[in-house]
Amino acid sequence: MSKKEQKPAAVEANEADIVAESLEIGGSIYKTTLPAKYKNQKPYVPKNPHHVLAFMPGTVRKFFVAPGDRVEKGDKLLVLDAMKMNNELLAPVSGVVDKIAVKVGESVPKNALLVALK
Repeated sequence: MSKKEQKPAAVEANEADIVAESLEIGGSIYKTTLPAKYKNQKPYVPKNPHHVLAFMPGTVRKFFVAPGDRVEKGDKLLVLDAMKMNNELLAPVSGVVDKIAVKVGESVPKNALLVALK
């Protein structure tokens, strides 16, 4: 056979793989094999609009609010220094500052909780 005529090798499931139940789409029933790592993945959790998270790793430089302060949507909360840029993080919703989870000068990883509103 030439390269064009070669058929792809069949993919076989390992013992570690799991087989899902059937899936119906448009009246047709399909069965699929999912890898074992599918079982280990974290379930989807929607983002909490009252939590301000670090959008990338950085260092907290300054706070404009304190716990108990009332903020409106769009008010400045803090400055996060990331990649040599001072980024002002704004309140995503109106509310009261419930908790400040970090300190000035602290290095934070991506998705770390910085400020919680209520």
